[in-house]
Amino acid sequence: QVHLAESGGGSVQAGGALRLSCLVSFGTITNSCLAWFRHAPGKQRGVLAAIYTQGGETHYRDSVNGRYTITQDNAMNTYYLQMNILKPEDTAMYYCAADALLPVPCDYRWSHADFGAWGLGTQVTVSS
Repeated sequence: QVHLAESGGGSVQAGGALRLSCLVSFGTITNSCLAWFRHAPGKQRGVLAAIYTQGGETHYRDSVNGRYTITQDNAMNTYYLQMNILKPEDTAMYYCAADALLPVPCDYRWSHADFGAWGLGTQVTVSS
């Protein structure tokens, strides 16, 4: 089974930016849905941004649309989440997840229970 590992989290001030990385190892995730989730205490975990790895079609939740961008580097087997204009409410643990069985479109209708492969997460903290 593929292994996902996130990195790039940290602490920034409001208005700042971070780029998260999701490295895929022990396999590839061609023809798969890859998504970024976040989880904060007391809040539900849902898809923020998603990409179908074959073709690169992307979808974003309204709350991050225009601020977050998901991209892929097939040569590096790495997927990125560029986060701009960060807000304190973006503070959370961020996870990447993937699943090869989800049909297109790869978007926010899928819940965390639909994804079979997960990383351990990276913490993002945004101060006001």
